[in-house]
Amino acid sequence: MKFKQIADIETAIRIYYQYPEIDNNQMRELFGSISSSTAARYKKAVKDEQINRDVKTMYIDAVNTEVAYDVWGIDVVDLERRLKKLKSLGLAQV
Repeated sequence: MKFKQIADIETAIRIYYQYPEIDNNQMRELFGSISSSTAARYKKAVKDEQINRDVKTMYIDAVNTEVAYDVWGIDVVDLERRLKKLKSLGLAQV
């Protein structure tokens, strides 16, 4: 399955560290404008992987953030490295 590109590096990093579980609201922040059906497809892929890893969530409409980022191909370590470089070049907010 192919997933949308993240809307913004800083937002992706903030969401990863701020929310242990994410729902449609955080997904819209992360990916920009996505439909409810797209969000449902993305969450289904994550929930399938959560079953494989035996990871549970507290809320039925949320998914585990760490598993979600893995499934969606979002590498937080890489994003942090890129953000650090952007800041050193003066191309990102400090």
